[in-house]
Amino acid sequence: MNKHAASPPPTRWSTSAAGMLVALATAFALSQAFRTVGAMMATPLTQHFGLTPQALGTWAGTFHFTFGIMQLAMGVSIDHFGVRRTVLTAFPLAIAGAALCTVAPGFGALLLGQALIGVGCAPAFLACTVFIARHFDASRFTAMSGLVMSLAGLGIVFTGTPLALLIEAASWRAGYAVLTAFAVLSWIVIFWRVHEPARTPAALAPDEPAPERQSLRQAVRDLLPLFAMPHTLGLLCFACVSYAAFITLRGLWLGPVLHDRHGLSLVASGNVALVMTVAGMASPMLFGRLDPGGARRTRWMMRCAFAGAAMFAAMALTQSRAIDIGLPIVYGLLSGYSVLLYAYTKNAYPAAVTGRAMALLNMAMFLGVSLMQWTTGVAASWAVAHGTEPFRAVFLTVSGMLAAGTLAFLVLPRARERARPTSADL
Repeated sequence: MNKHAASPPPTRWSTSAAGMLVALATAFALSQAFRTVGAMMATPLTQHFGLTPQALGTWAGTFHFTFGIMQLAMGVSIDHFGVRRTVLTAFPLAIAGAALCTVAPGFGALLLGQALIGVGCAPAFLACTVFIARHFDASRFTAMSGLVMSLAGLGIVFTGTPLALLIEAASWRAGYAVLTAFAVLSWIVIFWRVHEPARTPAALAPDEPAPERQSLRQAVRDLLPLFAMPHTLGLLCFACVSYAAFITLRGLWLGPVLHDRHGLSLVASGNVALVMTVAGMASPMLFGRLDPGGARRTRWMMRCAFAGAAMFAAMALTQSRAIDIGLPIVYGLLSGYSVLLYAYTKNAYPAAVTGRAMALLNMAMFLGVSLMQWTTGVAASWAVAHGTEPFRAVFLTVSGMLAAGTLAFLVLPRARERARPTSADL
C-alpha cells in the first residue's frame, strides 16, 4: 500500500497539523498586534500629528473596518484557493501597510497604511478557524479555537511593555518597523510550513460530491437566508459589541487614560497593558474548556457582557487610579467569553451554512470594533468641546453600547438549544 497516496485531511491531532496551525497562528498574532498598537502609540501619534480624539478613533477603526468588510471575500478565497494561497497572497498587503506607517509623512498616509494592514490581516483568524474545522475533531473545535486565540495573544503581549520600551528608546516609527519585520518572518514561516493536502477526486469518498466553488456575488446572495432566520439579528447585535469592548479598551484607550488621567509613564502603562494581555490570553482557552453548552452557554455570555458593561461604567464614573488599573485586568480575565459566541454560532445554524454564518459573525465582530472605536473618538471629541473629561464619555459610550447589544441578544429570539440544526430549518 502506498503510504503517500492522497487521503482526506486528518481528523485528529497530528504533529503536521499542529505545526501548520502554529504557523498560521503567527499571522493571527501579528493581526492581534496591529489591532492593539493604539494603546501605546495613541499618545505619541497625537503629539506628532496633532490628532484630535475623533481622528484617533478613526485611525484605530480603519484597520477593523477594512478587516471586517473583507471577511466574506476572504472566506470565498479560502474556499476557492485554500488557506495557504489566500494568506500568502493577502498578507504582503499588511507588510506594505506597516512599512507605509513606518515612514508616513502625514495622517493620510497613516490611514492608508492602516487600511492596507486591515486587508492583509483579514484572512488571519478565518484561516485558523477553517483549518481547525478541516483538520481536527469537531468535538475539539471550541477548545482549539480558544487555544489559537490564546497563542495569538502573544501579538498583544508585544504591544504592551515591549512596545512601550521600544517607543521610549526610539520612536513610534520603530514600533511599526519591528512589526513589519515580524510580518515578513511570519509570511516566510507560512510559505515554508503550511501545505494543505488537496481534496482530489481520489481523496473523496465514492459517494461524496466534489465541492462547489462559489463566486463572491453568490456568497453574498447565500447570506440572505441567514437574515431570514429570527435569531440572526440578536446574534449580530451581540457580536458587534462583545469583542469590540475589549479591543476598544486594550487597543486604543488604555494607554491614554493611564497617561493623561493618572500621569503614568508610557512604560508603566505598558506594564498594565501587559498584565491585561496575559489575563486575556488565558481567558479564551479557559472559556473554551469550560464551555457548558446549551442554554447555560448563552447565560454565561450575557452575564459576562453585563458585568463588563458595569466595569466600564465604574471606570467612567469613579476616575480612580486603582479601578482604572485593576478593572482592565479583571476584564481581560473575563474577555474570553467571546469565544463561546463561535460555539453558539456553530450550533445555531444548519451544517450546510455554518461557513457562511461564521463569515457573517466575523464581519459583525470587526465592523463592530470599527464602529465602537470611531464612536468613542467622537464622544471624546464632544466631551472636550463641552468641557467634560473625555475618558468619562469614552467609557460611558462603551458601557452603553455593550449593554445595549447584550440586551438586544436577551430580548430578541435566540437559537433553540439543540444537538444540531438541520437544513430543514432554513
